[in-house]
Amino acid sequence: MTKENQKDLPPEQREALLRTLKARFEKNLNRHQGLEWTKVQTRLAPEDSGKKLWSLHEMEKTGGEPDVVGQDEKTGEYIFCDCSAESPQGRRSVCYDREGQESRKEFKPEDNAMDMAAAMGIDLLTEEEYRALQKLGTFDTKTSSWIKTPAEIRKLGGALFADFRYGNVFVYHNGASSYFAARGFRGSLRV
Repeated sequence: MTKENQKDLPPEQREALLRTLKARFEKNLNRHQGLEWTKVQTRLAPEDSGKKLWSLHEMEKTGGEPDVVGQDEKTGEYIFCDCSAESPQGRRSVCYDREGQESRKEFKPEDNAMDMAAAMGIDLLTEEEYRALQKLGTFDTKTSSWIKTPAEIRKLGGALFADFRYGNVFVYHNGASSYFAARGFRGSLRV
């Protein structure tokens, strides 16, 4: 089996995932007003988006609870985002990126947010995307999530993360090598 084929889900997993995504879509209509599941599902046809389904499965498997949060008006792509109440459980205790991870002299975590996201085929949320997500619900009241960090901040050794406290979204900085049990990352995927 080639690496390419390893990113295809078997039919039974694909069907189970689609049932889960449909149920979540129908339960949370406020996240995607005006959008129809049948049109989203058409974009998820395996012949068109096998790798996208695999990425959604990875988001689900790591606790992200992906759901549609919008549609790009220019491209028509549907935008899925991790909508779990807290930062996905299976993606916590990680440094921001490989450079941060490798710079630790001791107690290195097993992984980092940027490499995990790339392996899953998803993108870390930007600050703008994170703030938009918070308008659709209340997320990260007990955890925090790494967000895409501008190059000029990262060049100086820092990385950004965000959370929701006291009725507000807060964006903070930390060294990219830091990691905490309550900090993970949220991702997005365009289909």
